[in-house]
Amino acid sequence: MPYPIIPIFDQRLPKVMQSHGQPSNPPTDLLQDLLGRALRELRISVTDRCNFRCRYCMPRETFHTEHAFLGPSQLLSFDEITQLAAALTSLGVEKIRLTGGEPLLRKNLETLIASLGDLRTIHGKPLDLALTTNGSALRHQARALRAAGLRRITVSLDAMDEAVFQRMSDAASSSARQVLQGIDAAVQAGFEQIKVNMVVQRGVNDDQILPMARHFRRMPISLRFIEYMDVGGSLGWHMAHVVPSTEVLECLRNEFELEPLAPQSPSETAQRWRHAQGGGEIGLISSVTQAFCGECTRARLSPEGQLYLCLFAHQGHDLRQLLRSGRNHDEITAAIQAIWSGRADRYSQLRGQDSLTQRLPKVEMHYIGG
Repeated sequence: MPYPIIPIFDQRLPKVMQSHGQPSNPPTDLLQDLLGRALRELRISVTDRCNFRCRYCMPRETFHTEHAFLGPSQLLSFDEITQLAAALTSLGVEKIRLTGGEPLLRKNLETLIASLGDLRTIHGKPLDLALTTNGSALRHQARALRAAGLRRITVSLDAMDEAVFQRMSDAASSSARQVLQGIDAAVQAGFEQIKVNMVVQRGVNDDQILPMARHFRRMPISLRFIEYMDVGGSLGWHMAHVVPSTEVLECLRNEFELEPLAPQSPSETAQRWRHAQGGGEIGLISSVTQAFCGECTRARLSPEGQLYLCLFAHQGHDLRQLLRSGRNHDEITAAIQAIWSGRADRYSQLRGQDSLTQRLPKVEMHYIGG
């Protein structure tokens, strides 16, 4: 395994009714961790592969042509992913986001989307299903993804300028123009919500803040500016590379009149603004300067079935072993319940305060999504 995991096969699981569907007795109260945070959101990384080599995620000197990615037999099958998603929705998950690596590199992804679309939350509501992509293949797949039932999509784009885009993505086979064409295809396909994410790095692409805002202002899109985070161990991250969201907002307000928007949910990561004269939406994600660990309701599932409780985690919990050893739905659900009940992760709040936390190896972002 590329990262430390916690085997849970030998945990003593309660004796429950043999079932592979919804639990025989769905919980009436939401599962909570040690800090009182419910389990509401799940990110599923369907592949650890990506066709970009973004400096803040998969720098080429680490993830080169000789790098050993996961083999097909190591990846969770679509049926296994759906089984785990069913267990997690029975514990309170209402939102699932498919990520990577680059998720559109996983063949026949629309099959998984259709399967997940059949799940319901514990309240009987349809699952809120979304996907994050680098957009390089979106122009060819947008209609199929939407037809399969995908409602929301997020596209990563760090620059309008082609030279800056190439410097950020290190992807000679793609271009900012292709990503923009993918975004246009998503608009035409009729997605209910489209977001564009820009990771801002000082001295690298901070001059693209206004060009990005100008381009998307009149489109039905939420443009979100994200502080550069210290995810994984391959980045050479330093606080000096971070452009605080307050600085981004000041830059935007020098040109646009913006009005604040109320949060849509307590766990929302972005502070949202709208253009006073009409148009799209602006979001600011201050994951470094304004940690939101206290409201984090998110778990992450790796391509090989490791459950991570924090983006900055140094170890996961092995769910694939449970699946492939024949454990049933209720046994797997009980194991996940025990894992979440013991969760106390709050890395961003401890950043710079806890030296041990800083020294522990962190899982790479491409392995569990952003």
